[in-house]
Amino acid sequence: MTFTDTAWEVFNKCIEDYHVLDNVDTEISNSYAQDSLERILYEKCWIDTVQWHLEDIIRDENIKPEEALVIKRRIDASNQKRTDLVEYIDSWFLDKYKNIKAESDSRINTETPAWAVDRFSILSLKVYHMNLEATRASASDEHRAKCQQKLDVLLTQKVDLSSAIEQLLKNIEEGKIRMKVYKQMKMYNDETLNPVLYQKEIK
Repeated sequence: MTFTDTAWEVFNKCIEDYHVLDNVDTEISNSYAQDSLERILYEKCWIDTVQWHLEDIIRDENIKPEEALVIKRRIDASNQKRTDLVEYIDSWFLDKYKNIKAESDSRINTETPAWAVDRFSILSLKVYHMNLEATRASASDEHRAKCQQKLDVLLTQKVDLSSAIEQLLKNIEEGKIRMKVYKQMKMYNDETLNPVLYQKEIK
């Protein structure tokens, strides 16, 4: 089984597990072995899945402003956890390939393996929810047909992204591409870097 086959299987198990209760406050129940890559991928997809539904909730036109603020803060915190975990996955890949000697003319890819995995996780959510819409009995035939067309495109993206990720990992293993990771250094959550936050401390 390829890496992307494994990742897709883990992501879909995570999404199915979440939708047993379909509640953003459900505690994660990760059954994969401690320190395994599958466990990390499951946690990554769980963060994405909960955030997907938080984004749905906050778009309710009847939501109370104070409730919306709480949800927005949760989304901000979730984004930080998502970024931290992506960087952790890249650290996993860096360790995996630490003994690979890069060729003299090796290249740097525009995207690290973990950020490609991030896109893959989000794509699994798009496929799951678009399939729900394409098969929703209460929707019109026209709606289901349009959603099926979109689902077909998403499934094509899955094939293409899987191939791209596998090729990237192969090129790293062969020394044709060298891994180089830049931390995101997000500023808006940092009390020392966000002017709104640190000016409040000055006052």
